[in-house]
Amino acid sequence: MQHNQFEHAVASIIEKEKRFQPGAYFLVRETLDFTVDRLAKDTSNEKRHVSGHELLLGFRDYVLQEYGPMGATILEDWGITKCRHVGEIVFLFIEHGVFGKQDSDKLEDFDEAYDFDEAFKAPFLAKA
Repeated sequence: MQHNQFEHAVASIIEKEKRFQPGAYFLVRETLDFTVDRLAKDTSNEKRHVSGHELLLGFRDYVLQEYGPMGATILEDWGITKCRHVGEIVFLFIEHGVFGKQDSDKLEDFDEAYDFDEAFKAPFLAKA
């Protein structure tokens, strides 16, 4: 999807959906690209469908890599405070034709693969 089309889709989504800030949508898109590329490296550069669980692992790794100790704060500011929120954004993208979906994909695939505090805050806490 072209960048302009993606921005238009995000604008259309946030007209109706106020739970997440615009940055949240761009982050999930960046995370998908990151995850697809990472998985392709593991499979001789073959790009494939990403499961909800795989996307959540990529989301965690991408946020830690890109935002470090500020990740938790940024996620909270953008309205993403648990794994399911990532899935809700993914399914909003699916509804708007931004992302594709397999018949086996469901929102429940994004139910709490990890705790956000443990994933995004604990790595930066001082060790006792």
